[in-house]
Amino acid sequence: MSVVHQRGVFTQFKQLALAASLLATGLAAQAQTEIQWWHSMTAVNNEWVNDLARDFNASQKDYKVVPTFKGSYDESMTAAIAAFRSGNAPHILQVFEVGTATMMASKGATVPVAKVMKDAGADFNPAGYIPAVAAYYTAPDGQMLSFPFNSSTTIFYYNKDAFKKAGLNADKAPATWPEVFEAAKKLKASGHSCPMTLAWNGWTQLESFSAWHNVEFATERNGLSANGYKARMKINSPLHVRHIDNLAQAAKAGEYVYKGRNSAAQASFTAGECAMIQTSSGYYGDVAKNAKFNYGLAPMPYYPDVKGAPQNTVIGGASLWVMSGKKAPEYKGVAKFFEFLSQTKVQAASHQRTGYLPITMAAFELTDKSGFYQKNPGTDVAVNQMIRKVTDNSRGIRLGNYVQIRTIEDEELEQVWSGKKTAKEALDAIVSRGNELLARFEKSYKK
Repeated sequence: MSVVHQRGVFTQFKQLALAASLLATGLAAQAQTEIQWWHSMTAVNNEWVNDLARDFNASQKDYKVVPTFKGSYDESMTAAIAAFRSGNAPHILQVFEVGTATMMASKGATVPVAKVMKDAGADFNPAGYIPAVAAYYTAPDGQMLSFPFNSSTTIFYYNKDAFKKAGLNADKAPATWPEVFEAAKKLKASGHSCPMTLAWNGWTQLESFSAWHNVEFATERNGLSANGYKARMKINSPLHVRHIDNLAQAAKAGEYVYKGRNSAAQASFTAGECAMIQTSSGYYGDVAKNAKFNYGLAPMPYYPDVKGAPQNTVIGGASLWVMSGKKAPEYKGVAKFFEFLSQTKVQAASHQRTGYLPITMAAFELTDKSGFYQKNPGTDVAVNQMIRKVTDNSRGIRLGNYVQIRTIEDEELEQVWSGKKTAKEALDAIVSRGNELLARFEKSYKK
């Protein structure tokens, strides 16, 4: 064999070896199962979600979780439904709590998380979760349907620097609604252009307000009974009317300033424009990172003359639903990811970073032992509001078509804030329009 021929054979051998290597690399890459996760987290919470996926992916080699922002909660739900119908749904979908009843009624679209975990032989103990959280995402037959993720509750934030300027006690938040309205007057008198604002109006001022005062929001145990699909709204009671009317009077006086729907108002508090806000405990991460003033966290205010108040607040935030139509290895990957998220250290770190609930009592206890609550006063408020004994009126809200009902609540309350409707007119309209949608849901549920 000539030298030239030998070199040719050697070159061919190198090419074959390189091709084999590339093929092996390709097969290895293919062996890693991708898990698509659609979510609605923005800003600092979007960073948190990406970090969770990165940490899980780095912890093992078999699965790769790919988080994708798909817009607001209602936008991501709409996108997922369309994707499911076309056979392209993600493996995991983050759904806010008001979409729970709709997801439960979407027969065939999801797989109960309890089944996913059991089939994969994953470590999963619903009894370890904070009872109010686990109960909300559990079916009447006791099976947990979705994985609790960024569970939150309503809390009260206030600007301590603004309080000092107004001659208020910066170390003591207003505990009652009369105290809140009095503080708003003093803040206004001190020159503050936005004494108080509110985020998620329907959630904070109707749902959480009802549970905190132990009053009925809707029939059928607020939709949580076995016949929850028959529920009808009852938020035009004298107490509800009184509260919304009080807010209307504050709005007229410039002591409450409406800043928009959903979480829009939060930016005005972070910027120091508004001195008080009621919103999600999950807003804490944004405040801690971006607020340039001293701030305080406190429980929701209540009316002291209402018997049984304060009771407990209801769950907010979202859970993770597993979509159907996937292969067994993919579901095993989902289970492994949920198993990772369930780890006490991961839960505790997420709670401390974001302000969302720690989900499990073990994570709460670990956070407490670490001294985090002592170093960051008020960060335990959300948990303490949720771990109280619940009643049928305070267990939570689970109503069909509630995404659309939330929009109705916003529309009608906006009429109140602008002075175009009285509190009673608006609440009567919410009940009437909301019950039409609930009746429609009942009919579709029975089909």
